[in-house]
Amino acid sequence: MTTVPTSLAGRGGSLGTLRAVKRVRPVQAGIEFLLMLAAVFSVAITGGIVYILVTESLPFFNTVPLWEFLTSTMWTPLFEPPRYGILPLVTGTVVTTTVALAVAMPVGTILAIWLSEFAPARLREVVKPIMEMLSAVPTVVYGYFAFQFITPLLKGTILPDLPTFNMLSAGLVMGIMIVPYVSSLSEDAMRAVPMLLREGSYAMGAGKLATAIRVVYPAALSGIGAAYTLAIARAVGETMIVAIAAGGQPSFTLNPTQPAQTMTAFIVQVSMGDNPHDSIGYQTIFAVGLSLFIMTMVFNLLGHYLRRRFRQEY
Repeated sequence: MTTVPTSLAGRGGSLGTLRAVKRVRPVQAGIEFLLMLAAVFSVAITGGIVYILVTESLPFFNTVPLWEFLTSTMWTPLFEPPRYGILPLVTGTVVTTTVALAVAMPVGTILAIWLSEFAPARLREVVKPIMEMLSAVPTVVYGYFAFQFITPLLKGTILPDLPTFNMLSAGLVMGIMIVPYVSSLSEDAMRAVPMLLREGSYAMGAGKLATAIRVVYPAALSGIGAAYTLAIARAVGETMIVAIAAGGQPSFTLNPTQPAQTMTAFIVQVSMGDNPHDSIGYQTIFAVGLSLFIMTMVFNLLGHYLRRRFRQEY
């Protein structure tokens, strides 16, 4: 029986490994190139959006003083005399977003704690996908749900003088819509907390609830902050719910039971009109869009700062 010398066998094994490495390297380089291309493509798209918003908004701000745009409480760009104060649209957006977050943050956080720390594994695997289906429902359906069900329900029970169009119903339904964003991402962050922290808390005599609130929640606060930031950005950018249920008349008010128009609803309204391309009415779309983009960017930067801060602390 012929045997292969150990040195030759080792050399053959090394040659085989080298050939495998040579085959892997082009594949790895190709994958790295595709990933880099995806990143560059995303940055280029964002840059293109910013470029369009800025260049299309400049003619508007050449006509309307920036101070008037930021401080005036009247927004009637399509009527005579035209007024260009964006504050009514900003307050409408802020009020509906605040109502939505008042629903989504506590409900989503409680659901996340229950799913992560208390729910049996089989029940969690059933409940979580069903709950996430809420985010797949078209927003126009949510809008008519707010208009046809929530508003009559509120009028018939606790607010008989509630107008047909109001920011409260729109905000409540927006909150229901973004609950899955908060609960799903927060639950993922909590489940990523090492089990050693929980066991240490149990060893000190803490119960499940105390461990979840005092140990797991603070340790996962970086990921939970990301969920909150996404929820805020989602609520600020929502269009169809507020366009259907909140009303179409700009109103400078902080009362959620009153009708108002949000920034996104105004963009939809004007985009469906017959304004000429070079008219000031058409340019208001991009001025409001630029303001909305800046608001969303500020929320995202704030969320990024909070995530970094809590990640360093914990």
